[in-house]
Order: sequence, then structure tokens, then C-alpha cells
Amino acid sequence: MESMFESLLLFDYRQVIMLAVGCVLIWLAIAKKYEPALLLPIGFGTLLSNIPMSAAIGEHGPLTILFKAGISTELFPLLIFIAIGAMIDFSPLLKNPFMLLFGAAAQLGIFVTIAGATLLGFDLKEAASIGIIGAADGPTSIYVANRFAPHLLGPISVAAYSYMALVPIIQPPVIKLLTSKKERRIHMDYHSGDVPKIVKIVFPVAITIISGVFVPSSIALIGFLMFGNLLRECGVLDSLSKSAQNELGNIVTILLGITIASTMQGGAFLRPATLFILMLGLVAFIFDTAGGVMFAKLMNLFMKKKINPMIGACGISAFPMSARVIHTMAQKEDPFNFLLMPAVSVNVGGQIGSVIAGGLILALLG
Repeated sequence: MESMFESLLLFDYRQVIMLAVGCVLIWLAIAKKYEPALLLPIGFGTLLSNIPMSAAIGEHGPLTILFKAGISTELFPLLIFIAIGAMIDFSPLLKNPFMLLFGAAAQLGIFVTIAGATLLGFDLKEAASIGIIGAADGPTSIYVANRFAPHLLGPISVAAYSYMALVPIIQPPVIKLLTSKKERRIHMDYHSGDVPKIVKIVFPVAITIISGVFVPSSIALIGFLMFGNLLRECGVLDSLSKSAQNELGNIVTILLGITIASTMQGGAFLRPATLFILMLGLVAFIFDTAGGVMFAKLMNLFMKKKINPMIGACGISAFPMSARVIHTMAQKEDPFNFLLMPAVSVNVGGQIGSVIAGGLILALLG
């Protein structure tokens, strides 16, 4: 009884606010279905981390131990990349290889946000960690933030996954602002037919070697992603591929989310820097979308067969949500306009682009 009263007396307003934040994250995950696989563990972990005298954190606390074992060592994000790689079918991209260019163009938000963060007083490595929110790739954001600014890991993770969930709200206004109705109604062909199996097998191996040679700092990120894809495509490890997609992905996602929450204690999270990070994360997503759309419009100046510029917005790594958003927008403009497969091609390219972008940031500032 005495311990209970002592715990109540130790509550301060910041912990109360963070308990409310944790409940809001849980509500968003369950009621709104916003990235529930991550926001629910993060929300519940926030509750565990902000109760006074919590045995979940501290030197012998399980969340702290998991953080040191899985986040500080960068193990959890890399294991997630194996799962993501096993889930992704690169066939749409292999049928339209030039779509990979959009995956590069849509990383504009990263570098705009880095510049904005430095103007707000963050040092260069902190700014890079905030800018990588624009990769629209949670594991990449966690990986880079843990390397350069572990004290900002909580708000960066929340911003990255929250804005990924809000892609259907963020992207359409930006796209409509930058395109005309005529442009949004452009139809695109999609090359049907199967990609040869040997091409699917060679692709992850080739991408790993090329990326490793030119951007060695990206080799862990891109290598684990491509290893997962090789499990999928090799044809002789179906059980491992399914385990990576399901058991591995689910278990590590749970551990990743609830462990990140150990950094979301009131004293560390409730600072002006958190508000700036949330604001800059939104800027990153807006400029990512704008960069992809404007690149498509630029290409249309030189191409006889025009590209629907909306697909450029899929160059962010919010896969496959962004592709579905663009397809839905196209259907509203013209019910006979089917952009799903071209959009998926760009979206898959964005996954590769975001990982390489993270590697470049590591290489330039590491």
C-alpha cells in the first residue's frame, strides 16, 4: 500500500501527458487502423515507460534490455528488412525498370527537411536523422536515427509511422495542387506477361553487389532487404520465405514497437524539439510527393507517350498504400483509368530508393 501511494506521489504532469499520448496512439491503431502493427505496441509501451517506478525500464527493465539488444545493435530494423524483402514482388518494377527513377526523385523531401532542420538549430546529424523521415520507411528511419541521434529516436519513430498512416490524407491535396485535371486523366499502358525466374533471382543479388560497391554504408540495409526477397524468389525455401513474412515480421514488429516506446518518457519526449520533428516530418512527406510528381511532369516534356504525373507520388516508400491512393484518385477522375500496376511499379522502386537514400546519408555523415 505504501509503495502504491509513493508511486502516485511521484507522478508529474509530463508523465500524465505521455500516458494520454499512449492512449491516443492505441486509439488510433484500433479505431482508425493507422499503422496498428506499430502504433499499438508503441502506445502500450509508452504506458509502461511513464508509470513512476516502472519496473519495465531502467538498468534491469525488460524494455531497456530489449532496446540495448535490438535497437542499439540495429538488429530489429535489419530483421524487419528481411521480412519486407520477403513480402515484396519486384516483378512490376522489372517490367518497367525506368520507374526506379521516381524512387530517387521522391526522396527530395529528405534533403529539404535536412536543410529546414539545420535552420531550426539541429546539428547536421540530428537534421539527417529527422530528414530520413522522408524516406517513408520506418525501419530506415529507426536505423539512421539510432546511429546519429538516439535521443530523438522516439519522436522520429512516431512521426515516421504516423505520417505513413496518413498518406491517404497528405498526398491527394499536394497532387491536385501540382497537376491539372487533364494530366490526372492520362492513361498508361502496363506490360503484361511474366518476368523470367532467373531475372527475379539475379535481381536481388545484383542490386546488393551494385549498391555495396557504390554505397558501402547501405550494404546492411539493402543487403537484408534483398536477402529477404531472394528467399521469396529462389523457389527452394518457401517455408523460410513464409516464416520471414509472417512469424519473423510479426514478432520483430511487436518487439520493435514496444521497445521504441522506452525512449518516450515524459522528460525526454515533451520538448520543443518533438514539435519541430513532427512538423518537419510533414514537410518531408509533402516534398517527397511534390518531387515525384514534378519529376514526372519534367519527363513528359521529352516523352512522346505521356506519363500520368500522379504515379510520381508513389516514389515514396509507403508500400503499397501510396499506390492504392493514386489508383483511387485516378478512378475518381476517370473510372476507366487503371493506374494500379504502374503505381505499384513506382512504389516498389521507392522502397529501394529509400534504403539507398538512408545508406547515402550514413556514408556522407558517418
